[in-house]
Amino acid sequence: MKKLSFAVSLILFLLLAVVAGVHLNIVADANTPAGKGSIERAVMVRSGQGFKALSTMLYNQGLIRHPFKFRLFARFHGYDKHIKAGEYMLSNAMTPEKILQTMVEGKVLLHRLTIPEGYNLMQVSRAVQAAGFGTEADFFKTATDPEFVHAMGIDAQTFEGYLFPDTYYFAIDATPKDIIRAMIKRFREVFTVKWENRAKAVGMTVHQVITLASIIEKETGVARERPIISSVFHNRLKRKMRLESDPTVIYGIEDYNGNITRKDLKRPTPYNTYTMRGLPPGPISNCGVKAIAAALYPAHTKYLYFVSKKDGTHYFSTNFREHERAVRKYQLGRY
Repeated sequence: MKKLSFAVSLILFLLLAVVAGVHLNIVADANTPAGKGSIERAVMVRSGQGFKALSTMLYNQGLIRHPFKFRLFARFHGYDKHIKAGEYMLSNAMTPEKILQTMVEGKVLLHRLTIPEGYNLMQVSRAVQAAGFGTEADFFKTATDPEFVHAMGIDAQTFEGYLFPDTYYFAIDATPKDIIRAMIKRFREVFTVKWENRAKAVGMTVHQVITLASIIEKETGVARERPIISSVFHNRLKRKMRLESDPTVIYGIEDYNGNITRKDLKRPTPYNTYTMRGLPPGPISNCGVKAIAAALYPAHTKYLYFVSKKDGTHYFSTNFREHERAVRKYQLGRY
């Protein structure tokens, strides 16, 4: 009886030793990189993807050495049930455990999206597609969906003017709504309560301020001129003069070919500030913080006109006769 008990104990001890040895081997493998960092891969983990298929993919890409040990270690520690879908940048210099932790924590690869100041919705849509975030058409459709616009608390029909120009980072599977929400959040961080109060003080709604700022953005080549150009538009609005801004005319032409003509200046569109008084119905671009500040805090001038000097700057005039002389000099080359 004692011999039997001893034999059973010995077998159990040996089994435990084997299990402990296997576990130590698996743990050792989980803490040993597959290489020294010569391989780096962007790995896409699909929603619903099986863990066996994932481990095989990692092995085939040279990121782990033993897929079976990888699966066992993941199961021992509960990693296999908590892998998050997404794109990950993984290296063979990472230990298998670090790879698992990266995917469990959802540290997905982020891609950069840069929106320059002055881009309109169409240009933003193209930039989104160029950065790899879906199609231009899908983004534009979402950005011009009035229901989504209103749901985001924007008093407009589209997001034109409210997609704040900046550099953003998104996962590759970010949706148009994800991207727009981030841009609107950034806009609200910039357009503070102080600025809302300033808009009321100058007798404008937020939408009117953004509309004016978008025009200033498109009209300005040199940053220091923004408050002066703003003063021209404010002065004209107070006198009920037409703004006569070429960028607004261009925005209202669907088939614009790059050359503005006299016929274009007479074309009746809601954005033609040569034919209608006051501000157009909405922004013509997505403007930066300096253009918004200029719209809210114009310089104190009596200027009513400006003309390009063809070097990025403008000549400003207080009356039409002086403006005509400036046009002849700077645009027609007649001195």
